[in-house]
Amino acid sequence: MQVTVYTTEGKKSKTLEVPENIFGAKWNGDLVSQVLNSQASNRRAGTAHTKNRAEVRGSHKKPWQQKGTGRARHGSAQSPIWKGGGVTFGPRNDKNYKKTIPRGMKVAALFSLLSAKLASGKIIFVDTIPAQSGKTKNADETMKGLTTIEGFKTLCWKKPNNVYMTVNKTDDKTKNAFRNLPYMTLHTMDDLNPLDIANTRYLVIANPEETIAYLSSKINK
Repeated sequence: MQVTVYTTEGKKSKTLEVPENIFGAKWNGDLVSQVLNSQASNRRAGTAHTKNRAEVRGSHKKPWQQKGTGRARHGSAQSPIWKGGGVTFGPRNDKNYKKTIPRGMKVAALFSLLSAKLASGKIIFVDTIPAQSGKTKNADETMKGLTTIEGFKTLCWKKPNNVYMTVNKTDDKTKNAFRNLPYMTLHTMDDLNPLDIANTRYLVIANPEETIAYLSSKINK
């Protein structure tokens, strides 16, 4: 299948033949859901921690006798129904949230998401990103040039996770130029992963030949 490659000014540069098994894969919702849940679980810090009734500070003496007071029965002030008591089923930092994702499943989910993005018209192929001066103003002008492409007028909406851009390599000036744009995230092509693609509205692929070659190499591993 063929796609159009654009310049950063929004003009058509050339057409490019992309592999059908990468950008034309069949949608597999169950597989994608399983991979996304696993990746989200692996990103959990696991630092939230609550104390149970055995760990809460204070005396564990019975507050009052069982019967005869006219009040409800209680056995400890550390009970979860008391103020300052322990927490029932709260988050614990000793729980392991890590999940193993087979490489084949992760690659298949990535290709399925890329195909869905392309089918919905949410991917822009850009021939190259020009060298940046390190200033966010210049990076913003580069992104605004892409909004002239039909269907991408909202590319520069200032909302989180609006654009995910991949390049073949980055330098410090390029990172500094794009990192302050509130609506986009910049990564190298080897950081492409299902979770970030699913959480982002638009995908901008710079240097598409190198990216496609990298993605194709994942099939043969």
